[in-house]
Amino acid sequence: MAESMKQKLVEMLKGIERYNPDNLETLEQYVKIQVSENAYDLDANLAVLKLYQLNPHHFDRDITCMILLKALTNLPHTDLILCKCLLNSKIMQDPDITNILDLANMLEECQFQMAWSQIGKMYDLCSRVAGFNDSIRKFICHVVGITFQTINKYVLIELLGGKSHTILKAWIKKYQWKEEADNVIFIANQDENIKTKNITEKIEFDNVAGLMAACL
Repeated sequence: MAESMKQKLVEMLKGIERYNPDNLETLEQYVKIQVSENAYDLDANLAVLKLYQLNPHHFDRDITCMILLKALTNLPHTDLILCKCLLNSKIMQDPDITNILDLANMLEECQFQMAWSQIGKMYDLCSRVAGFNDSIRKFICHVVGITFQTINKYVLIELLGGKSHTILKAWIKKYQWKEEADNVIFIANQDENIKTKNITEKIEFDNVAGLMAACL
C-alpha cells in the first residue's frame, strides 16, 4: 500500500503543488501508512512539515512526532536534522517532541544504554512505529561494526537493548560476526578498513612566478 501511494503522490510533490495545503490530508495519511507498514519517504514527510510551517493552523503534533521517529529509523543519515529545521522553537518545547530530540542526541552521542531507557519512557510513542526498535539496533550495529574489532558478548547485549541471546544471535548472523571463546564477539579487523589516499597537488608556474621573482 505504501508503494502504490508513493506513486500517486509523485505529481502532488512537484513544483508549486508541493505547497498546496489541500494535499495535507493525503500526505498525513501517507505518514500513517509509513508508520504501520515500516515504509519510509523522507521527501513526503518534509513536505508535510513544510506545509505545517506555512499553515500553522493545520499543525498536527501527533503526525509530527511520527515523522521525527521515522527520521530516527534512518540513522546514521541526517534526516532528523532536515526535519528539525522545519520546526519552530515553540513546537520543539512540546514534551513529546523534546523527548524525541533528546533521544536523537543520545543516539548520535552513542549513549545507547541511556537511549534504550529513553525509548522505554516513550513506549506509547515508539511502539506505534513498526520496526522502530530493530531500526535502532541496526544503527547500533553499524556503529559497533566501524568501531570495534572485538566486543564482550554481554556488553553487546546491553547495547542492543538488553534483550535475549536469541536476538543477539540473529544480529550476529546478520552482520556475519563470530562468537569466540571467553564470551568475545569478533566484529572485524579494523586495520583492513584503513585505506591509504594519494594526494597529488598540481601547481601551475603562473601561481608561483611572483614568489620566485621576489626571492631573486
